[in-house]
Amino acid sequence: MTRRILITSAIPYVAGVKHLGNLVGSMLPADIFARFCRSRGYDTLAICATDEHGAPVELAALEEGTPVAQYAAKWHAVQKELGDKFGLAWDNFGRSSSPQNHELTLHFARALWKNGWLELRTTKQAYSVTDGRFLPDRYVIGTCPHCGYDRARGDQCENCTRVLDPIDLIKPRSAVSGAQDIEIRDSTHLFLKQSQFADKLRVWIDGHKKDWPQLVTSIAYKWLDEGLQDRGITRDLEWGIPVPDDIADGKLKGKVFYVWFDAPIEYIASTKEWADKNKKGDAWKDWWFGDKAKSVTYWEFMGKDNVPFHTVGFPVTIMASGEPWKLVDRLKGFNWLNYDGGKFSTSGKRGIFMDTALELVPADYWRYYLIANAPESSDSNFTWEHFAGVINKDLADVLGNFVNRVTKFCVARFDGQMPGEGEYGEDEKALIAELDRRIAQYAAYMEDAEFRKALGEMRAIWVAGNEYMTRAAPWTHIKTDRAKAAVGVRMGLNLVHQFAHLLWPVMPDFARTIHECIQPVGYRGGVIPFPDAPMAQALDELSPGQPIKAPDALIAKISDEQVAEWKARFGGVSSGA
Repeated sequence: MTRRILITSAIPYVAGVKHLGNLVGSMLPADIFARFCRSRGYDTLAICATDEHGAPVELAALEEGTPVAQYAAKWHAVQKELGDKFGLAWDNFGRSSSPQNHELTLHFARALWKNGWLELRTTKQAYSVTDGRFLPDRYVIGTCPHCGYDRARGDQCENCTRVLDPIDLIKPRSAVSGAQDIEIRDSTHLFLKQSQFADKLRVWIDGHKKDWPQLVTSIAYKWLDEGLQDRGITRDLEWGIPVPDDIADGKLKGKVFYVWFDAPIEYIASTKEWADKNKKGDAWKDWWFGDKAKSVTYWEFMGKDNVPFHTVGFPVTIMASGEPWKLVDRLKGFNWLNYDGGKFSTSGKRGIFMDTALELVPADYWRYYLIANAPESSDSNFTWEHFAGVINKDLADVLGNFVNRVTKFCVARFDGQMPGEGEYGEDEKALIAELDRRIAQYAAYMEDAEFRKALGEMRAIWVAGNEYMTRAAPWTHIKTDRAKAAVGVRMGLNLVHQFAHLLWPVMPDFARTIHECIQPVGYRGGVIPFPDAPMAQALDELSPGQPIKAPDALIAKISDEQVAEWKARFGGVSSGA
């Protein structure tokens, strides 16, 4: 039976352009993993969306003087276009404001209310006299009572990841106006009884200790060990999914569901959007609901700040529904990508964002660099010197140079045709054995979404090819032993072909370019399949006489002058890698 893999990325907030830290923390690894699964022939569905509700979008639209629905639609289109340019090949890139998400959010809320897992509570809530409104949690800023961070938001401290309420903050102030005339007033809301699911969650998380990264389980256990709190799931906002009158007897008029309640439900809703768009009827349910979904392995990709909501909040919603919805199987969390020793800053225009990144170098350069240095086991640090060094060494010197010299030599000395003379000898057999080992290891790392280790094997494969070519030296043997030169060129061209197959999930455009030096890409949907054949077969499968072409310049090196210019432009301050 074909393996079925469901993949979701944490959905990016709709406001503004995302920076490269956002990209590498969820969307890019999810896409690379999805492409890898497609290359293995798995039945793969990759889902993302924009997260469009909540206070920030409402207030950003207010600041811009744009109706909030229009504001969200505009930025959804921008993020969709940038994702396309970065090669993010989602089966659906949906919207949490969609009718499908409204419908499913209400379905879950009604099920939780019917099952007794929601209750009304009157809470103390921050009200800004200056702003004349209740302030959404994240629009109250103050000092975290746990770690002392002085810009903690009222919903969560990004420094220590503790979930907060605005009334917890020391010296609270309005993020809208900066006013400190914050009053605490009564407001009635729906609460999800998360505390009663603590034991069930712990058993579930215990069952994933071996297949979730320690980063993920440590955050989940921290929440449980500190005592799971019930969570308010409604807010005093106008923009969002309104609470219906059949919940709480109409006592919550004018309130909407909290963005962190409806946003994860959008994973399911975006799948329904995919089915509706493609006239697939109830096919979305086969991925999420009932017996058919039991054969699915569900992967989630996200930054560490999102882990609590995906190991507690969303699972409790599913468990409390009492219905057979799919829970996540594999959860891949990432640490932070920092920028030149500090944090990316949208407001301070510090760091690289998805739109400006594409003005500098092609998307595939970023895809390779970011995933090869993904912040998996710890935070990682971007510097322009390191970026230039990796591109120049790995992509230009090792990979690009190999492709160029092999193809150009074939064009120059073998009339642009695959040579067929000579037989593979001991040197070729040794390379074949090494690649069999390394490709198996690369595949194993990719199956587990261990990206840095996988890319380490990829580099080692390219290096092995270069070392072989140096020993084979067809440019020397062509003068005295054409058959021996032909063996080296034939192996080299077969290597280029296999490099394209291995590289497609990471650098899809580049992989296509080098594949087309050998032969057209004729695979279904543009997928370049993973090389499953033994290397003795794969590295001898190209036909003698088939046309070979040399590519134009493949990888442009990054100069010291460019590094200096980009550092100045993007607020970099470091002088070393």
